[in-house]
Amino acid sequence: MNILFVVPYLPSKIRVRPYNWIRHLALRGHQITLLSILSGEEDLQILEELNKYCERVVTTNLSRWRSIYNCLAAIPTKEPLQAVYAWEPKLAETLYKLATQTNDRKAYDIVHIEHLRGARYGVDLITRSTAIPGRLPIVWDSVDSISLLFRQAVVQSTSILSKSLTRFDLKRTEWYEGWLVGQFDQVLVTAEEDRQSLLSLQSRWNKKTGVDVLPNGVDLDYFSPAENGIREDQTIILSGKMSYHANVAMVVNFIEMIMPRIWAKRPEVKVWIVGKNPPSRLVNYKRMKNVEVTGTVENMRDYLAKATLAATPIDYGVGIQNKVLEAMACETPVIASPQAVSSINVKNGKDIIVADDPEDFARKVIFLLDDPEYRESIGKAGRKFVEKNHDWRIAAAQLEEIYFRSLNQPVDS
Repeated sequence: MNILFVVPYLPSKIRVRPYNWIRHLALRGHQITLLSILSGEEDLQILEELNKYCERVVTTNLSRWRSIYNCLAAIPTKEPLQAVYAWEPKLAETLYKLATQTNDRKAYDIVHIEHLRGARYGVDLITRSTAIPGRLPIVWDSVDSISLLFRQAVVQSTSILSKSLTRFDLKRTEWYEGWLVGQFDQVLVTAEEDRQSLLSLQSRWNKKTGVDVLPNGVDLDYFSPAENGIREDQTIILSGKMSYHANVAMVVNFIEMIMPRIWAKRPEVKVWIVGKNPPSRLVNYKRMKNVEVTGTVENMRDYLAKATLAATPIDYGVGIQNKVLEAMACETPVIASPQAVSSINVKNGKDIIVADDPEDFARKVIFLLDDPEYRESIGKAGRKFVEKNHDWRIAAAQLEEIYFRSLNQPVDS
């Protein structure tokens, strides 16, 4: 089928969900036209990779000033800032023209809209297409429930600015997400907790839409164990996009609450903080002995495959934690908080180690560092778990089924 795929940020190996949908749908024989936003020069490097899988890529520049204007204009309205941040009318106009063409041999079958930040493009298309018979079905991949994330962040974020913005946007986001679910032909999320959150918000409205859970996968060819199997001794990795407030809180918790307990007994243990755009609070940890803060790295797999173990003591978050799955795929044993694995059906003590609080976390890290045979068994079991349950090829086949189901459903015009 011909798919119009709309993403409010350019898909990449860091923005794994839309990137892998596009990649694997193309490998399954579908034709994809990607509409997306360019937000910086670094995005230009990604386009070459996307052109391998897309029949056409259409991009529009989104300046920081445009995003600021969007947010200021939304303040007197009910729309949340998250929903307007990536709005660019030129991209919306292109989407409308492509979706409503009728005399082109490359007419499209379905529209895929990604994330809350992209939802407004879908709403605009629906509004403008009401007079057109047989409009294209639209699948909205919400990914996560942002309301659910905001409810957690208001309590647990370590950033005063983040807490203030989240508190301002929370009620608006709850209203908007509940309304949005009923606008599309099908809605997707990564985890059951997010599904229940959206259904609860939707219950305030009369119109109902199906919400399917479609978990993230892992690129099992890329995230794989090192061929030589050699790991750096006594090394713990924390990975992820380090500008994300939940990851910032995770690192702060680990360095300030957990590591002092570990260093008291194992002063030689090293910590790698690996991920894009760490704020100054995290960069400052470089001054500490045995702490490395890398920023952006060319190959995350190399760090994951070399570390003795991976730690994910995340206190809040929604959806599936990719950082957990990626480490498991590299056969790196993972110690995680209950929140980090709440959407992953792993067995504690077999596939992964779950720790409840800083004292428990530190104790289990030391135990695992001291037991190489157990570490190896956890690592191998983790890899097998990901192979069985989180293969992008299987997930893409499930997405394809959802598309076909949407095509067979009657579509309101």
